[in-house]
Amino acid sequence: MSDTQASAQLIESGKALLGLELGSTRIKAVLISPEGEPLASGAYGWENKLIDGIWTYDLEDVWKGVAACYADLKASVQSEYGVTLTKLAAAGFSGMMHGYLVLDKDDTLLTPFRTWRNNITGEASKALTEAFNYPIPQRWSIAHLYQAILKNEEHVQDIAFMTSIAGLLHYRLSGERVIGIGEASGMFAVDPDSLDYDAGMIKTFNELIRERGFSWKIEEILPKVRVAGEAAGLLSEEGARLLDPAGDLLPGIPLAPPEGDAQTGMAATNSVKVRTGNVSAGTSVFAMVVLEKKLKAVHEEIDLMVTPDGKLVGMSHSNNCSSDFDAWISLLGQAAEALGFSVGPDDLYGKLMPLALEGDADAGGMLSYGYVSGEHMTGFHEGRPLFVRQPDRPFTLANFLRTHLFSALCALRTGLNALTEKEGVLVDEIRGHGGLFKTPGVGQRIMAAAVGAPVSVLETAGEGGAWGMALLAAFMQRPEQSQQLPEYLDRIFASSMGEAVKPNPADEEGFQEFFRRYHAGLGIERAAVESLK
Repeated sequence: MSDTQASAQLIESGKALLGLELGSTRIKAVLISPEGEPLASGAYGWENKLIDGIWTYDLEDVWKGVAACYADLKASVQSEYGVTLTKLAAAGFSGMMHGYLVLDKDDTLLTPFRTWRNNITGEASKALTEAFNYPIPQRWSIAHLYQAILKNEEHVQDIAFMTSIAGLLHYRLSGERVIGIGEASGMFAVDPDSLDYDAGMIKTFNELIRERGFSWKIEEILPKVRVAGEAAGLLSEEGARLLDPAGDLLPGIPLAPPEGDAQTGMAATNSVKVRTGNVSAGTSVFAMVVLEKKLKAVHEEIDLMVTPDGKLVGMSHSNNCSSDFDAWISLLGQAAEALGFSVGPDDLYGKLMPLALEGDADAGGMLSYGYVSGEHMTGFHEGRPLFVRQPDRPFTLANFLRTHLFSALCALRTGLNALTEKEGVLVDEIRGHGGLFKTPGVGQRIMAAAVGAPVSVLETAGEGGAWGMALLAAFMQRPEQSQQLPEYLDRIFASSMGEAVKPNPADEEGFQEFFRRYHAGLGIERAAVESLK
């Protein structure tokens, strides 16, 4: 029997598993085998809208997009395997975290969906951070709710249910008001010990709003928390028709707890074990590290959330990473064309990036700030990309390239220092994904120097969050129910783990010298912002 025939038989017998993720620009579905092998995928492109100053998605677009994405997957299965998709072993749904979605007792949406992209909750974020002694970023659901309360928005008194976009989809498909613990940790603070919302902060919030006289308490309107591996309901008849209007998909499919895109990213990079983490490096860059214990203090540079199985995670997020470097690579390509050479992007990156490894350890005294936008890690609301060099040091291409790669990771390192230097957090390994790692060896070595830990790149990381969600659905159906999520993912990733690149001592020392220069020169960037309006 061929591999295609075996996969067709597996799908037809209902043993395949589905993961579907609502991303910010694309809805993607992935069908996998019980061993985690991708079998088919589908996608649907969409965009958020700015309406009355609020970034939002119309819920009708959500249902339309989910059905279109599933139809694309279904067509792919029919074309590849000659099988109509009717049965699944399990399924799970995920989406962009945070934001504000509230329904009344009749399940009517009370206000348009306010996505994570809206920075309109500064007052609430600051007040809750102080009240909880715990970081509450602006994009969190509880910050949106409290901001609406502070503004005396009329709809608040009618709230019966508050959830995330993944939680709402799960509710529509199953009737269950539940949510994965990782997704929950982006709505309200979660206690890793109780594996539920933090009871002390629940009490504090209810006390904050007591005099408002609402008919609800916060724990009554939040979705119930479920941990990876736990059952979260079954696909209803109505849900099956929403997902597959053609009527082929059968109801009764077990559903995993709906998770956030950060958590599906952890699953897709096998980064759920204590003292491991993952870093996504592209237009922006963020690193998430699974912590051994709670932090001693609140650090504005660090967001806290949990893994799908409830372990505490510290995240450092920088707005800027590769955009300015990409612009310089494009300029060098234009120079080559002016000299009569036609060089494609793959050749440009493939030939130029390795040169950065030949430069001086500290990049030859050069300095750059790739601030295409503002950078909260260093206190900038706006950015001005710039490059500076010292006249008495060699001006070489290798140093120039190394400068921009180092600079792309300095804001990230600023945040990570709150974990490693102030809190003593130890990291055994970081798993990398994103465009910075596309040129073999270079991104890994530069990142290892910047984070001070071994960096590996997973061959399957490109499958994305929908695949990570499908893995969480498969974990729920695992034969050995006593097996924990880290061990389960180790088995799935056994053949796809790339070798970790350890920090080169000279690179690491050179990065630290560059990092000191980067912070010493921030006044140059401030002057550029002020002078170039």
